Amino acid sequence: MRDIYFVGTIPLADSSEVFNTVSKAVGPALRWLPDGETGVRQAWLPWLEPVFADHGQFEPTPQRYQRIHETKSHPVYRVKAGIDPAGARFHNLPYARIALASYREFARLKQAGVIPARVRFQVGFAGVNSVIRRFVVEEQRGVLAPIYEQALFDQILQIAAAVPSDQLAIQWDVASAVFQYIEAGEPCAHGRTRAEIIDTFSTWHARLGDAVPAGADLLIHLCYGDARHRHSIEPASIRWLVEFANQLSAKTRRSIQLIHMPVPRNRGDDAYFEALGELKLKPETTLALGLVHVTDGIEGTRARMAVAEKYRKDFAIATECGFGRRDPATVPRLLEIHAAAAGLH
Repeated sequence: MRDIYFVGTIPLADSSEVFNTVSKAVGPALRWLPDGETGVRQAWLPWLEPVFADHGQFEPTPQRYQRIHETKSHPVYRVKAGIDPAGARFHNLPYARIALASYREFARLKQAGVIPARVRFQVGFAGVNSVIRRFVVEEQRGVLAPIYEQALFDQILQIAAAVPSDQLAIQWDVASAVFQYIEAGEPCAHGRTRAEIIDTFSTWHARLGDAVPAGADLLIHLCYGDARHRHSIEPASIRWLVEFANQLSAKTRRSIQLIHMPVPRNRGDDAYFEALGELKLKPETTLALGLVHVTDGIEGTRARMAVAEKYRKDFAIATECGFGRRDPATVPRLLEIHAAAAGLH
């Protein structure tokens, strides 16, 4: 039986329904369980706009940001005139408050035996670069990124103070705001070459990973975007995901429990997977492959698995990204595919 990994969003009513539904469907294959990032969090980043819109130190600008394949744009913000951007602080982040409310339900259901004993409570954080690129004017990003990063670290510490370390997993989302630049390999603010860009982002995310307290699990979700179920840029192969993971693994001082990599629906070919043979993870790190796609079901999933197994025998089962943007009616079918692919039935 293979482990099953869920990236984050699951389009059900609330955390209780997510915990009950997922545990019932695939509980024996679970090691970590998110609360589904239900409600406004289903859209991943747009729900964070109030962090800037309702912040007394920020103001909207005429600039608009619209991610590739998204249908809506929103304002880009800047620190108000007369305020030194270096003095800005993010005291209004909502992660800890939401996570602790969900954890109370998680703990109750685990005590009742609904959630299996080995499963940890999973909390996901959008990467710093993704948030800052989306909501902050370019000329202030360099100053505000480390300030926002420290605010995220404070949120993690608040969660870790209330959730026992052996019950907690923290997931960092390393999304298209990273891999769009790596895949293109063109000069940008993060490096002149692809090698420099990978070095910049792997060093940055090693620092994010090392901020997760000892005893808690560290999960890394790599992603090429999922706006309207399309990537921001198409991966030529899994090669740059492997190179990033290798460098991240080497640079992170604490252990990494899981690294997740996406597999596009139409990539069941050797050319996509063969670089998995160059993957150099530490023994305690599980690889999860996001090769479950509802559109071609268990047959397509098993076909992709068969090719992946030529280059890497051991991996967990996942989708490419969270599936919160999907019709809730597809959730039972997705869970059935996960269960069959993992060998639960």
